[in-house]
Amino acid sequence: MRVLMVAPPGAGKGTQGAVIAAHFDIPHIATGDLLRDHVARRTDLGRAVQHHLDEGELVPDRIVLDMVRAEMVEARDRGGYVLDGVPRSLSQAQELYKIGRELEMTADVALHLKAEDDELIRRLLARAALEHRSDDNEAVIRHRLDLYHTITHPIVAWYAKRGILVSVDAMRPAERVGRQILTALETMRPLLQHVPEHAREPIDLTGLSAAFGTTDTARRAVRTEGSRA
Repeated sequence: MRVLMVAPPGAGKGTQGAVIAAHFDIPHIATGDLLRDHVARRTDLGRAVQHHLDEGELVPDRIVLDMVRAEMVEARDRGGYVLDGVPRSLSQAQELYKIGRELEMTADVALHLKAEDDELIRRLLARAALEHRSDDNEAVIRHRLDLYHTITHPIVAWYAKRGILVSVDAMRPAERVGRQILTALETMRPLLQHVPEHAREPIDLTGLSAAFGTTDTARRAVRTEGSRA
């Protein structure tokens, strides 16, 4: 199972990425953690990252994607991966797809966690208060969400067109969101071997929130989409 996470700040992609990775026993490739680890260990990549940070610059896509490529190579023998932190733009998504094709490890699922801005702001403000982060105020959070909607969210349509998008309602408690995700992925897993990417359709599970708790409902939705393919 090869999954990449698409979600706004505060939607829980780190939490759900860890749940998926543990369930399928596959690596959780969290780019933020990896970058911090390289900087702390002062690897060649870490020194390059630190140079850009010291200059007040964003870490270039090429550095991030080279790091992700190395992690994907290591994940090859583990049966998949969960990618959390990239892509953040359409250009990154397209470059990541080229890497995946080169390694024969393109994503099976682009998991889109959907949540309303007001709820995300509430969560992020609560986290900032808990962690005593005075720099993470409402204005900063709204700016981060604006960047997500402008730069990152357009990749959702691109993944939908490719047929690998699965959308989930992330407004609910994390445990319930996780159960729905795992139910959907487990149901999809046997289909992935038989339905080529170009023949698939995007799957939207966000309308199942009220009914969720009966896992057969989620299974039926995924099977319906699979039969259309």
